[in-house]
Amino acid sequence: MSETMERAKPLDTGRAKLLKAETTETHSRLDQSIMAGRPFESRERYALFLKVQHQFHRDIDALYFNPALDRLLPDLAGRRRFDDIEQDLGDLAVTAPAAATSPAFDGNPDIPTALGWLYVAEGSNLGAAFLIKQAAKLGLSEEFGARHLAGAPEGRGLHWKTFTAALDALDLDEAEEARMIEGARAAFRRVHGLVMDVFA
Repeated sequence: MSETMERAKPLDTGRAKLLKAETTETHSRLDQSIMAGRPFESRERYALFLKVQHQFHRDIDALYFNPALDRLLPDLAGRRRFDDIEQDLGDLAVTAPAAATSPAFDGNPDIPTALGWLYVAEGSNLGAAFLIKQAAKLGLSEEFGARHLAGAPEGRGLHWKTFTAALDALDLDEAEEARMIEGARAAFRRVHGLVMDVFA
């Protein structure tokens, strides 16, 4: 990868597909733990899910203002959801959890690691199409309590494809790809840890 991280020709296999394959186990474990917490059984249970989301998105919020990442990924600032989560908490009169004493990563992570974390955040938005339907059963919507689960104006599919196309086009060497994969795994582990703590 050059110092400026120039875009390169897309990978034949697709970096997003590589990330999916390399994180299948951690992703599946996370999904199972979330559903085991019964987040859509009641608004009280959903509030616990919101607290998990708040802590994870607080972890990564600074990445959406990173100039280097902004040059590489389309509409990076527009993909940020932390403010929506805070509004969702306010809708339900739930106090935001205190900031973690030990952050998920130290200061400014390197670009490949950050890309792995953002891959997890973007993928969760794609999967939120199912979650918002469940939230609707609790009287929640894109305007109240479930703003952060709303799809992009252009549609979830296209929003995801523009992200993965940019990811596939980046010029990363083997070591950088390994850091990106580990970043994604670390993000899944982080959310899993939050789920286990909050829903305990």
